[in-house]
Amino acid sequence: VQLQACGGGLMQAGGSLRLSCAASGGTFSSYSLGWFRQAPGKEREFVAAISWSGGRSYYADSVKGRFTISRDNAKNTVYLQMHSLKPEDTAVYYCAADRGVIRWTLPRAYDYWGQGTQVTISS
Repeated sequence: VQLQACGGGLMQAGGSLRLSCAASGGTFSSYSLGWFRQAPGKEREFVAAISWSGGRSYYADSVKGRFTISRDNAKNTVYLQMHSLKPEDTAVYYCAADRGVIRWTLPRAYDYWGQGTQVTISS
């Protein structure tokens, strides 16, 4: 499956952004999906994940209550709605996919990755 993320940009602290990740080339509804981010000089970190059915979702503590992951299997797209953005949310955001994900928070649990979209939050 191929993933294409978009929706990043420059935003002031306190604002909102919605990231999208469109998938092609696979049976989208069979994949678990995740969002990760990587800031300069830091390791890639887990942000959120959602099960193939959308029935389960998981969040990093740092974004819980501010970010929401969702998916539309009819549109082959996963979303990350981000509110109350902070400067520390600045990073390149990546979407990822795989089947049968168990260790949701680990990058190595996902075989398929999008190219990343830059999110920059100014104070």
